[in-house]
Amino acid sequence: MQKRISWVLVLLMCIGFVLPVQAAELTVEAPSAILMEAATGTVLYEKQSHDRLPPASVTKVMTLLLVMEALESGRISWDDTVIASETAAAKGGSQVYLEQGEQMSMDEMLKSVVVSSANDCATALAEHIAGSEEAFVSMMNERAAELGMEDTHFVNCTGLDDEPNASEHKTSAYDIALMSRQLLQHEDIRKYTTIWMDTVRGGEFGLSNTNKLVRFYQGTTGLKTGYTSQAGHCLAASAMRDGVEYIAVVLNCSSSASRFQSAKQLLDYGFANYTLARPDPQVQIPPVPVILGKEDMILPEAKEQVQVLVEKSQCKDLSTTVEVQPQVRAPVEEGQRLGTLYLSSGGQTLAEIALVAPVGVGKQTWWDVTKQILQAVCFCKE
Repeated sequence: MQKRISWVLVLLMCIGFVLPVQAAELTVEAPSAILMEAATGTVLYEKQSHDRLPPASVTKVMTLLLVMEALESGRISWDDTVIASETAAAKGGSQVYLEQGEQMSMDEMLKSVVVSSANDCATALAEHIAGSEEAFVSMMNERAAELGMEDTHFVNCTGLDDEPNASEHKTSAYDIALMSRQLLQHEDIRKYTTIWMDTVRGGEFGLSNTNKLVRFYQGTTGLKTGYTSQAGHCLAASAMRDGVEYIAVVLNCSSSASRFQSAKQLLDYGFANYTLARPDPQVQIPPVPVILGKEDMILPEAKEQVQVLVEKSQCKDLSTTVEVQPQVRAPVEEGQRLGTLYLSSGGQTLAEIALVAPVGVGKQTWWDVTKQILQAVCFCKE
């Protein structure tokens, strides 16, 4: 039987000043939508979020994710020069009008894709990484499967729907939120997704961000717009305030104004009603006695640092309790579970965090025990 040792913390560390607000109902115009908190992946709102729809240029979230991962792994370098092929230069839609054989730095290629949704640059980057767009698309679909994007099948790296198999290019608001969350973990991408206006080619070609929230919505961190006549107006938007970041995805909107309004509604809803909370780092965790161990005690520690998304009204009732085993028998393995830290509010458990052994503790040998007995006998005789 485990023995419960509890410390109730009246105030838990919450991110930012919060007021007791009850989450209200939300209605958005977008036919398909989702709101996700970026750190925890908690979904706060869904509307037909698994409908398989064409995403237009929001496709490039996956393209950019693979570029950032290739940079991080060393497969490509920030110092690379990217050369435009005939295929890349021939791409239509949004572009910076690359000419066949034109060379551009990795920085300017990325900037052109993120800020101006350049299809020619997206294709050039895909070819730079995988050798061809077809090979790159295979990588896109493999990565989608790894992320659990079950609604997704890509046929190109741009989202253009003027190809014969374009009708097979589908994803969902939920899947876009998953890959957007993954992309935002690469801090360097934010240098591009927060640009409002910039230039390439030595200042000769101007770029203007297609995501108008970058200029008009406080805390916007990205991410990607999209439009074709078949896909409608699409948007994966992200914003951060007071350390909390939300991802809002809307698809198949009737107008550009509608997509931005729907995304703003979703983001406003998140910021108004929720915040992140975590256990106080000062919470007391008692040591656990080790029977027949080479060490008498072992001090458990949290297996992971957990943040929990809570309604702001719950912050005043948050409490932390710790439960550990009264004792443990050696040997103790590193990572062995020794207890649980509970984060609760109003009697409801919000999170259970494993408390584990930070190091292993070996078992005493018979000779160790014998020496202890002899030492004790000698001490008593003195």
